[in-house]
Amino acid sequence: MKILVTGAAGMIGRKLTARLVVDGTLNGEQIVSIHLQDIAPLDPPEAAFPVSAEATDLAQPGVAEALAARRADVVFHLAGVVSGEAEADFAKGYRANLDGTRALFDAVRLGEGWCPRIVYTSSIAVFGAPFPPVIGDDFQQVPLTSYGTQKLIGELLLTEYTRRGFFDGIGLRLPTICVRPGKPNRAASGFFSSIIREPLAGREAVLPVSRDVVHTHASPRSAVQFLVHAAGLPSAALGPRRNLSLPGVAVSVEQQIEALRRIAGDGAVSLIREQPDPAVSAIVEFWPQRFDAARARDLGFTAEASFDEIIRIHIEDELGGELPA
Repeated sequence: MKILVTGAAGMIGRKLTARLVVDGTLNGEQIVSIHLQDIAPLDPPEAAFPVSAEATDLAQPGVAEALAARRADVVFHLAGVVSGEAEADFAKGYRANLDGTRALFDAVRLGEGWCPRIVYTSSIAVFGAPFPPVIGDDFQQVPLTSYGTQKLIGELLLTEYTRRGFFDGIGLRLPTICVRPGKPNRAASGFFSSIIREPLAGREAVLPVSRDVVHTHASPRSAVQFLVHAAGLPSAALGPRRNLSLPGVAVSVEQQIEALRRIAGDGAVSLIREQPDPAVSAIVEFWPQRFDAARARDLGFTAEASFDEIIRIHIEDELGGELPA
């Protein structure tokens, strides 16, 4: 099996690649090569099979065609810019999140005699207010941000191109992935991770929204498992509805903070500084809170059962299993 990962230098891309390299298989099939693409430079990891990498812009002419010429059996399409950046820079958001996606989809479409599985990372930002208490699988997608609009167009293209037989696609509406390791990024949702990650490392974190904000989360470990599981789902099980809302843990910011207190104590919580940011609050206001995700669960997707579990996974995977002294 040959695998292509776009956006491979991002956090999820790196963790997915590491998982594939360690496993050496994808859903029981032997991996023979992985090719990694991102606009940022990246070094391919050592593996028992060839792993190559390139730093290219997917929206540039010829880049998607060259990637498609590799004829990967599975394409993980993770490339794009995050929500806050897409809202702040309209042209950049559409170029990265839409133009690059369509270029890749069209390049695959024009590759005759080839029908790969494409796993596309969408977002819960495809939904817009007003929301019911719980978002079901049949709730209408009416995004109220540029990022959500770009992701929804990608979902529609994926469904259409799959219907026409150009490829075999599945779109995953990821919940907010938390706790993200590394430095803060320009995602509007970044504070959900920062208020946990930074205090656990002994650093101050800024909370830009009210503590009563409710959101759905899953760990990076779950995000990778979502992608791996999606790559192997039979087309017959998916049917014509190719985009799924995935399960996660729905908690308020206050409940996040209390989970941090239970695990790391009052000292960690004292490092959270509340500083309202109207721009972030305006974006978060139009995000859904809770999901039923019944269809995804029926198809075998699983996530954490509590936010405490999400914090403990971050400690295990990023902090060596122990809190800093």
